[in-house]
Amino acid sequence: MKVFCGRANPTTGSVEWLEEDEHYDYHQEIARSSYADMLHDKDRNIKYYQGIRAAVSRVKDRGQKALVLDIGTGTGLLSMMAVAAGADFCYAIEVFKPMADAAVKIVEKNGFSDKIKIINKHSTEVTIGPDGDMPCRANILITELFDTELIGEGALPSYEHAHRHLVQENCEAVPHRATVYAQLVESRRMWSWNKLFPVRVQTGHGEQVIIPPLELERCPGAPSVYDIQLNQVSPTDFTALSDVMPMFSVDFSKQVSSSAACHSRQFEPLASGRAQVVLSWWDIEMDPEGKIKCTMAPFWAHSDPEELQWRDHWMQCVYFLPQEEPVVQGSSLFLLAHHDDYCVWYSLQKTSPEKNGRVSPPRPVCDCQAHLLWTRPRFGEINDQDRTERYVQALRTVLKPDSVCLCVSDGSLLSLLAHHLGAEQVFTIESSAASHRLMKKIFKANHVEDKVHIIEKRPELLTSADLEGEKDLWRIRSPCGNCEGFDVHIMDDMIKRALDFRESKEAEPHPLWEYPCHCLSEPQQILTFDFRHPVPPHPVRAEGSIELRRPGRSHGAVLWMEYHLTPDSTVSTGLLKPPDDKGDCCWNPHCKQAVYFFTSPDCRVPQGGPRTVSYTVEFHPHTGDISMDFTLSDTLEDGC
Repeated sequence: MKVFCGRANPTTGSVEWLEEDEHYDYHQEIARSSYADMLHDKDRNIKYYQGIRAAVSRVKDRGQKALVLDIGTGTGLLSMMAVAAGADFCYAIEVFKPMADAAVKIVEKNGFSDKIKIINKHSTEVTIGPDGDMPCRANILITELFDTELIGEGALPSYEHAHRHLVQENCEAVPHRATVYAQLVESRRMWSWNKLFPVRVQTGHGEQVIIPPLELERCPGAPSVYDIQLNQVSPTDFTALSDVMPMFSVDFSKQVSSSAACHSRQFEPLASGRAQVVLSWWDIEMDPEGKIKCTMAPFWAHSDPEELQWRDHWMQCVYFLPQEEPVVQGSSLFLLAHHDDYCVWYSLQKTSPEKNGRVSPPRPVCDCQAHLLWTRPRFGEINDQDRTERYVQALRTVLKPDSVCLCVSDGSLLSLLAHHLGAEQVFTIESSAASHRLMKKIFKANHVEDKVHIIEKRPELLTSADLEGEKDLWRIRSPCGNCEGFDVHIMDDMIKRALDFRESKEAEPHPLWEYPCHCLSEPQQILTFDFRHPVPPHPVRAEGSIELRRPGRSHGAVLWMEYHLTPDSTVSTGLLKPPDDKGDCCWNPHCKQAVYFFTSPDCRVPQGGPRTVSYTVEFHPHTGDISMDFTLSDTLEDGC
C-alpha cells in the first residue's frame, strides 16, 4: 500500500505531499510529530493523572470495577496511569500501527500487560461482546483527542460514537468538560495576515498605489484556524474590544453531538474600533467539580501567569472575521461561535440570533484564490511596507528605461513594482493555475493586465520563446526517558532510530519568533549563491565549524537566507538584527526558519566555554534538496 506524507520543501518552505511505498518507515512520522512535546508537558500530565485517580476512586466508591477505555492511547501513558491508580482493566485504542506497536512494548516494560490491552483499530471499529475487542462497555472514558482548536482532530465524532457504542451511560470521563473562550480584538498586524493592504510605491511620476481586487476584499478568507503562540505577541499589537468570554462547553461524560451548532454571547465593546480578529483558546476540567483544570489561556488571561506552561502541541487560535466591522463602545453586540464536527469559526451580529431568526452562516470558504495560495505569514510579508521599500530601492538601482524584467515567484507583487518603476517589459512566471488566476485579478484591478505578461510554466521549463525573444521549538525532539514515573525509553529509541534515515539530514521549518530561545553562537555564513551567474551543475558543499561561546544548552542549529538586494540593502528571512549580549534574538515574524535538531541529548555550554559544532551542508541545485549534518564536540566530561 502506498501513502502520501507531508514534507516541507527546504527551498520554498511550502508543504508538499510525497508518495511513499509499502516499505516506508512510519516511525519517522512519529519522530516528526508532537508526541514527545506532549510527554514533556508536565502540567498536562499531572492534571490528567489527578483526574484519572479521582475518576477511578469515584467508580470504586460505588462498589464497581473500574473498566477504562482510552481512545488515542499513543504511548499508553494514560492507560498506565489508570492501572496505577487502581483500575481493574484498561482497553487502549491506537489506530496508528507503529505507535500501537510501541505502546505494547512500553506497557510490557512497565509491567502492565496483564491489565492493559492495546487495540490497533480506529475507535469506531472496536467491537463489544464475548468475541469482540471488549467484553463489555467501559465505565471510565479517557481521551486526549484535542488539537489547538479543540475539535480539529475529530474529538466530537469520536466521543459521539464512544457514548453510543463503547461506554456505559453516565460514565466517568477524563477530561470531564472542555470550555472554549474568545476575545474580540482590533489588530492591524493580525489583520495583515488575512487581507491584502494597498501597497504604496514612490516613482518618478509620483505615488502609485497597488490596490487589491474587490473580490479579494470581499472574500471571507480561509476556513482554517491560524494557531500561534499568543504569549509571544506583544500586547501593543492589538486592542481588546471585549472581555474574555466563555463561548461554549462540551460535557464529555454525557452523549456528545458532532452536529453543527451555534453559540452566542452578548457583550458591550470595551472601546470603539474595528472588529477584525477573534483570539480563542480552551481549558479542560479533569473532574466534575472543575477543581483540576488545564488551561491554554495566554498570559493576560491566565489566573497565574507565573505558572504558565509552555507547550507546542496546544497553542492558541487566531480567527479572522469575514469582514472587519466598526464597533462603538457601550453599544451591545453578539459574538457568535459556530462549529461543525471539525472546525470553528466566528461572526458578529448586532441582534440576537434567536430574535432575528437568521440561519447560521456556512463555514467560510475562500473564493478569491489568495487565501489558498498565500499562507498567513506570506500575507504579512507582502503587507510589510518596510520590506517592500527595500525592494523598491533595490529595483531603482538596477532598472533602466529599456530593462526587461522576469519575476520568478508565484504570487509575488515584484512584477508590479518593476512596472511602476519604469521597466520596459515585465514578465512573471506563475507555475500554478491558482497563482495565474490570482495575479490576473490583481493586474486587472490595477489596469496593467496588458503591461505585465503572465507565463504559466515551471521556471525550469522556461525558454526564450516565452519571453517573446528577449534574453536579457527542542523539546519536541529531546528524549522523554521517564514520564510521570513510567518508563517510555522505548519511544525514545524508536525516534532515534527513525531519525537515522534520510529525513534526519533535513531541517524542519519553524516560526522562531513564536518560540522563546537564545543563540549560543554568533551568526555565521554557510553558503553563498550569486543569482547573477548560471546555476552550478554540481552540488554546492560547505564544511566548517561554529563556536558556542554563550552559556546554555545547545538543542539545534538554525539556518536562514539573507537576500542582498544591493550592496546597501538586505532582506533577511531569519535574524533581523544581531543578537544582544545575552543571545536574545529578533526573528523575522513573516518567515519560518530551518531548524536542525540535534539527535544526541542536549549539551551544556559552560560559563567561559566554548564548545564547537562541526557542520557539513550540501545543496543540490537542480532538485532543491538540502542535506546537512551537525556534530557537537565532546570536550566536556559532563557536557551531555
